[in-house]
Amino acid sequence: MPKRSITLTDTHYEWLTIQVASGQYRSESEVISDLIRERQQRDAGIEAIRLALAEDEQCAPGTPTPAGVKTAVQERLRKNS
Repeated sequence: MPKRSITLTDTHYEWLTIQVASGQYRSESEVISDLIRERQQRDAGIEAIRLALAEDEQCAPGTPTPAGVKTAVQERLRKNS
């Protein structure tokens, strides 16, 4: 696994240290990895919404319904899991 060096503001470092001290994480690296995983999941969800909206615009006349977008997003996320 590659090692990286990063620079944090004092505020970010303090928050990172508190996360480890709370016992929720075993190391600073684990906190960073969890943040990256959360961001990847969020980005995948946003992309699924974007694609569902684009697909709905191409396939169906009118404005997409919230239920239709929700169903399309859920299907895309299931396919990508």
